[in-house]
Amino acid sequence: MGFFAKDIGLDLGTSNTVISVKGRGIVVREPSVVAIDKNYGTIIAIGSAAKEMCGRTPENIEAIAPIKNGVIADFTATKMMLKHLLDRACQKYVVARPRVVVGVPLGVTEVEKSAVEEAVLEAGAREVFLIEEPMSTAIGAKLKVSEASGTMIVDMGGGTSEIAVISLGGIVAGKSLRIAGDEINDAIISYIKKEFNVLVGENTAEYIKKTIGTAYPSMTPQELDVKGRDLQFGIPKTITINSVQIEEAIKDVIMQIVDGIKNTLEETPTDLASDIMVNGITIAGGCALIKNFDRLIALETGIPVNVAKDPLDCMVKGCSAVLDNLNELKPILVNTKKNKYQS
Repeated sequence: MGFFAKDIGLDLGTSNTVISVKGRGIVVREPSVVAIDKNYGTIIAIGSAAKEMCGRTPENIEAIAPIKNGVIADFTATKMMLKHLLDRACQKYVVARPRVVVGVPLGVTEVEKSAVEEAVLEAGAREVFLIEEPMSTAIGAKLKVSEASGTMIVDMGGGTSEIAVISLGGIVAGKSLRIAGDEINDAIISYIKKEFNVLVGENTAEYIKKTIGTAYPSMTPQELDVKGRDLQFGIPKTITINSVQIEEAIKDVIMQIVDGIKNTLEETPTDLASDIMVNGITIAGGCALIKNFDRLIALETGIPVNVAKDPLDCMVKGCSAVLDNLNELKPILVNTKKNKYQS
């Protein structure tokens, strides 16, 4: 059949890396984790296989997350991870060097933009376009970003919470908070350590958050048995924790995100704020799936809140949609020294 060029949307997330191939949809979804042999500096596992090693590795192996707070923390590991995942997507679907649209958080520095662009190019892309994450998420959520009407998107991932008010294809007011799913996991770990004198790992905290995490009191509290290490005796221990306790554990982190939303609304021009009262706030990302988070935001802001359809995939779908309409949507892309929006 021969190789042919395809366009690719890339969500280079703190928690997960997601790749969408034009005409195929999402073809890769892997944790953004890399396992490295420290003695030789070589990568021995990527994605799910590497994440399973977290907290279980011998001294010579380290499982790291090369993306921190939505930006590249380890360039070499990120490049190798991307090369592996892009190769997997391209070879499986007979794709030559693709054009790639990738999201970046609001307010990233020129150095951070360049690092993302270089990593994707060196991983095998023919051409790279950057887009601000809340804009891409809004497009993926099918919000009317080009109209003269205010829409508000809140994308809460693993490393950042991206908050933006959009009108006429531009971000009128926005914030990028380095507070999101990872901080919620850390809050759960700290709470269990303080209240039960038991240490649980990151994967366990993530499971607790997804299973019984709630941002607002539920009519029917849930319980969950979890395993950890007793800090007094150093032996494994099973404890029972409930959703009321998890709500208490994550309350401070959750409210920091809510305050960021309220602050952004305060900075929004009056006419656009009136539009948002009608259109509502759309939330996406992994944290949007935390039970009753939409209800809490609605109660705190007095504005209707909608959870986007497929909230985990809005960002990557928006990236893919940009390449479908590149000439029309060029103005919303992030300009860099290397990429002057030439297709």
